[in-house]
Amino acid sequence: MAGTEHPRSIRSFVTRGGRITAAQERALSALWPKYGVAFGMQVLDVRALFGRDAPLTIEIGFGNGDNLLALAAGHPGRDFLGVEVHRPGVGRVLLGLEERRLANVRVICHDAVEVFERQIAPQSVHEILVLFPDPWPKKRHHKRRLIQAPFAELAVSRLTHGGVLRLATDWQPYALEMLSTLAATPGLENLAADGAFVPRPAERAPTRFERRGERLGHEVWDLAFRRT
Repeated sequence: MAGTEHPRSIRSFVTRGGRITAAQERALSALWPKYGVAFGMQVLDVRALFGRDAPLTIEIGFGNGDNLLALAAGHPGRDFLGVEVHRPGVGRVLLGLEERRLANVRVICHDAVEVFERQIAPQSVHEILVLFPDPWPKKRHHKRRLIQAPFAELAVSRLTHGGVLRLATDWQPYALEMLSTLAATPGLENLAADGAFVPRPAERAPTRFERRGERLGHEVWDLAFRRT
């Protein structure tokens, strides 16, 4: 899991050391060979990675992994790739995969933009999840937001025809910016009947960020766009 130097000068995250438990540290060593995928310059052979041909969902920034684990357990006929830069969350997911004996999840610990650029084949992903990305609320930091035109176009190129990009945030200005950005992205259509936001998907497990937002009285905005 050796780190790779990021060539991009502006990233949508800040790498934090964070508190990592002894169990998570052991999982990163012992379980990484079983569930982990190294970052590299070659496009992934997803069929070989999972040993089968199944619909693929990628969750970007899965945090502590509650949603990723719940989706994988509830949909054994689908494959899931989680992308996260923070090691404690990755370690927690590895422990969860082993405890639940889930064979349909793989994990990459690297910058999602570079993963999508170099490792994800065009028109290969059935669903992309971006749940509660860092809103970077200060104006001077808006350039760090993940959901901007370049990434939206990259995501579209990786979706299969009919594939869906799902997003959620509890930061209203970012929600409106996402809506505007995705509505202007060629090849996407909004699945909301009114062209705005969609209801919260029933299958989404509440994330830590969502629960924190609820305690603070924040509303949550969900978006869903399909590749045409």
